[in-house]
Amino acid sequence: MTSILGVFWVHLNFLHINASKNGNKFFVDNTSTIEKGKQGTKGQKQIYEENKSTIKFYMLMSLIAEGIYVALNVLLFWETFTTFYIMVIAFSSLVYFGCLQLMKSMAKPIFSESGALIDGGIDLNMEGGGFAETIKDCIILTAIVQSISILSDYCLLFWLLAPIQCARLLWINFLGPWFFQPAPPEVDEKKQRKMERRQKISYKMAR
Repeated sequence: MTSILGVFWVHLNFLHINASKNGNKFFVDNTSTIEKGKQGTKGQKQIYEENKSTIKFYMLMSLIAEGIYVALNVLLFWETFTTFYIMVIAFSSLVYFGCLQLMKSMAKPIFSESGALIDGGIDLNMEGGGFAETIKDCIILTAIVQSISILSDYCLLFWLLAPIQCARLLWINFLGPWFFQPAPPEVDEKKQRKMERRQKISYKMAR
């Protein structure tokens, strides 16, 4: 069973590398694009094509992970196949569907009336991460957890990494800066009065 999971992940990485090759560019992981030589600005057509390839890859990952989990549990562990596993399948399907729909919404292109591409959508592979990277990480985490949970149900606890990561990002980007923002500088009363007088004088002169 372990060998089946290993072949599964090797096959996914192989498909991703081959599907992502394009001229001087090649993917070294699931989220970043490295370009030989100087890296230029992406055109809308390139963003559109790369987004399609990215969505296709993560959809394939979702289908394979879900298919292996369902097939092995039904064929090999049917006697212990309870409502709990149905809930796991339903939850993982909801995660895959929601994440893929978000990616499609972000990468939705805009075409002119003549069919020409105007906007390729948000770049799902942009450098520096962003919300798209969080979505892709969620799919990867779900696929890994679902696959290794075939060996032990306790592996499903790794799903808790998702809310932990969300809480960390929430603290770093919103709560932390809000709680620890520096206090506004105190204004000297004498200086404040002088400024008010100058404003009054300038206002009277303007009239």
